[in-house]
Amino acid sequence: MSGLALQNIVKEFGNFRAVNNVDLHVPHGTFVCMLGPSGCGKTTLLRMIAGLDLPTTGKIALDDQDITRMPTHKRELGMVFQSLALFPHLSVGENIAYPLRIRGAGKQEQKQRVDELLDMIHLKGFADRPVAKLSGGQRQRVAIARALTIAPKLFLLDEPLSALDAKLREAMQVELRQLQQRLGITTIVVTHDQREAMTMADTVVVMNGGEIRQVAPPIEIYRRPADSFVADFIGQTNLLELEKDAAQRVLAFGQVVEAVTMPDDLAKGILCVRPEDIELIAPREGVLSGQVSFIRDLGATTETFIDIAGRQIVAVSTQRENTQIKVGQMVGIAFAQDNSVVLRK
Repeated sequence: MSGLALQNIVKEFGNFRAVNNVDLHVPHGTFVCMLGPSGCGKTTLLRMIAGLDLPTTGKIALDDQDITRMPTHKRELGMVFQSLALFPHLSVGENIAYPLRIRGAGKQEQKQRVDELLDMIHLKGFADRPVAKLSGGQRQRVAIARALTIAPKLFLLDEPLSALDAKLREAMQVELRQLQQRLGITTIVVTHDQREAMTMADTVVVMNGGEIRQVAPPIEIYRRPADSFVADFIGQTNLLELEKDAAQRVLAFGQVVEAVTMPDDLAKGILCVRPEDIELIAPREGVLSGQVSFIRDLGATTETFIDIAGRQIVAVSTQRENTQIKVGQMVGIAFAQDNSVVLRK
């Protein structure tokens, strides 16, 4: 099987199981983001792929070769750590050339590869620059270039952009994705930043409690979450508890909601509706209704908070919509069945 394959991976630290029976296939040339809250097991999983930790049980294969217990330096991979781990006493060029130097490459080969990579990361002419005199974004690029020096089969990054400010982080997300597309290297990034995962990935792997909750393209993760955890973790969402009454009508907060249907075998569920899919209308029977408690103007969009039986629903609209709505007003909440998902409770 081409690419990376994880089979029944378990990692235990004493009595604590950090990774629990993980199966995952990463096809050659794809960009995967492992996403989840702190402590979910994503970095532990990355370290096992890198060979820095051994799985308690399970198998890791790269292009059909079992690498489960292969030493890290023989796995032909590049890795960028959260701390970057650049050598402060070496220049930019010396940092990038280091993997070749320890492999015994000649000085001409080192110089040629350094020049290629500096051009690729838009730092041409920086070879002799001390690392200490680089900006955060420039150091990030040097760390990426060093990891790519040996043309790895697999490129691993552990929260590589977390130390950058918001604007630079977003710029680097685009640069990293474009670089991966040009090189075609199988890439796995660990992050807790949802926007980062949605921006860069072909496939998002959502983890929680040491287990994979969903593996899918970013738009599917957002629009068709597998469960309430994924729905709540990815982006802003409204989760409404549903139940059926004796007449099989669907209720939310005790109100009949005609726009929602539930499977015949489901008596209770959770409705996932994204804020941008809500339209605020005049209250009427069969439409969920509540009172506007707060309006937040964000410039391009407006967030409207609606109180329903002590719970808050958020609707997002453009500035041209809902301009007459005021705090304290009763409104109806309309949404299309196609833009909502009923999840099992």
